[in-house]
Amino acid sequence: MKSSERFGIIRRAATVILVFVVMTAVMAGCKNNKNTPDKAAVMAGGKISNTSLKSKQLVFRMSIVDGESSPIYKGAKAMADSVYEKTDGRIKIVVVTGGALGDERGSTELCSQGDLDIASAANSVLTNWIPEMDILDQPYLWENEDQAHRAVDGPVGDLIEKAAKEKLNVHVIGYLESGFRDTFSKKPIKEIGDFKGVKIRTMQNQYHMAAFQSFGAMPTAMAYNEVFTALQQGTIDACENAVSNCLSNGYYEVTKDVTYTHHVFTYIPVMMSDKAWQMIPEELRDEFMEGCREGYTAQRKYLKDTNREAVKVLKKKGVKFWNINTDELKMSYQKKAKEKGYTFDKKWQKAVDQILADTKQGGEK
Repeated sequence: MKSSERFGIIRRAATVILVFVVMTAVMAGCKNNKNTPDKAAVMAGGKISNTSLKSKQLVFRMSIVDGESSPIYKGAKAMADSVYEKTDGRIKIVVVTGGALGDERGSTELCSQGDLDIASAANSVLTNWIPEMDILDQPYLWENEDQAHRAVDGPVGDLIEKAAKEKLNVHVIGYLESGFRDTFSKKPIKEIGDFKGVKIRTMQNQYHMAAFQSFGAMPTAMAYNEVFTALQQGTIDACENAVSNCLSNGYYEVTKDVTYTHHVFTYIPVMMSDKAWQMIPEELRDEFMEGCREGYTAQRKYLKDTNREAVKVLKKKGVKFWNINTDELKMSYQKKAKEKGYTFDKKWQKAVDQILADTKQGGEK
């Protein structure tokens, strides 16, 4: 074979190889281009477009300080389950219990900074940022659960949500609750005079402490996790909380009397960071909020059921329950509040007064 023929064969072979390499590169490029829409979905500022999120599941962490046996956890779990269902699995909420992500104040700060997706905190804790909320710490503000629920479902809730956005940069997505607080004591308290000299643990809250002072008791603030030992050692004679907590915290071992003082109602607003909120596609936000509403509304029933069951169990353990004249307790606190000159933001007072006017006997809407 002539050298020129050999050169032609080699040249044609090289051409075939070159074409193959080029085609392979083009096909690889086309394959990679199929993935570019996801990458291109990252817009200016590092945010992901709604188009990209449609095919992705969003996972958010929710922090609560209560354990899995509490009605608070049941409510948080109900919110998570309902959101998952309403969004067809595109949004998942993972509930982290026991304060593993921080206490109420710490988790609220993390949420405000965008370092935690969802936080929950009692209304008294939120007064550190929203002082106007202190009106909700008033003993005997509400006469029943209906009033308390209408407040956050209506004008008071509007004020909370507006203030939370402005002062904490968070979105309030629900209202869990521990409900009305009652008194657990080592001796029966059947009337206001029985409070005289009783050393009772309360939260570090001027209004709660003023109430028990007006009853004749000696309120003292104390860390929540120190209460059982303090009761056991006689440092205090009584404490106050939701009835179900008397059971779950084992207080019944050292206090055998529960008085239905119903002195204050505790809300636990659930807040989402603005960073997490902006990740939710606009077309999913209504479904997301509907799921949240269904969940925290269900928790109201869980709380009633849990307290009702707790009473049954506690009675079997020898705990006695007492009614007391709450009108007399209310009048006593209001006299003390007047002496101390407590006043509240006019807008918030107006919202509270609206609920009270709307729910007067015979005038419920």
